[in-house]
Amino acid sequence: MNSRQQIILQMVIDQGRMSVTDLAKKTGVSEVTIRQDLNLLEKKNYLKRIHGYAVPLDSEDVETRMMNNYSLKRHLADFAATLVNDGETIFIENGSCNALLARALAEQKKITLITVSSYIAHLLKDTDCEVVLLGGIYQKKSESMVGPLTRQFIQQVHFSKAFIGIDGFLPETGFTSRDMMRAEVVNTVLEKGSEIIVLTDSTKFGAMHPYTLGPISCINRVITDDGISEITGQQLQDTGVQVNIVKQFPIT
Repeated sequence: MNSRQQIILQMVIDQGRMSVTDLAKKTGVSEVTIRQDLNLLEKKNYLKRIHGYAVPLDSEDVETRMMNNYSLKRHLADFAATLVNDGETIFIENGSCNALLARALAEQKKITLITVSSYIAHLLKDTDCEVVLLGGIYQKKSESMVGPLTRQFIQQVHFSKAFIGIDGFLPETGFTSRDMMRAEVVNTVLEKGSEIIVLTDSTKFGAMHPYTLGPISCINRVITDDGISEITGQQLQDTGVQVNIVKQFPIT
């Protein structure tokens, strides 16, 4: 992916929907070139093309994504919840698996939960869980806070564990995100030195996105399902990451 294609991808993520004409104007190249770029980005599963427009691959809201493979994600969340003790203060970033984790913890444990996700905060509004919602620029699609204010808030709070989501992983790139501003938020969390836990389904492994989350040495544990390949699991363990694999249960 060249620099122009990275710019195109970020504009599509930020806007949620961009036409070929607008992308050509903003990047200063022809519509033919933009179509070629979009074809490449779509082929590599970075975005989707719909009737002359480009939209993010993950353009659905958090609620919709949470219902996709709900049973599997709930099993992942339930396992992750066993790692949290009563009385802990933890950070939960964003994403469908993390939203289910937040709900499970609110039902099972007495904790303080720090988050940048307004969706998660709203999800827990009728629970006894103490929620600290950090401020910043509001990303409407992800229902999450990002930007320099969010980074400053993260630097001012303390937590023992942080659960984060990812968009991709390859051994040569490490963990990656498709969204630059969300990547900056996660990297600020990593700098805190708390126990960092990646909570994600196995579909993210084998994908690559523009923005690095890491280095890998900052990650303590990965919780995922048994769709992850043995090779990838071993590659993670070779870097010192503890890997917990939750088996998928067949639907009966």
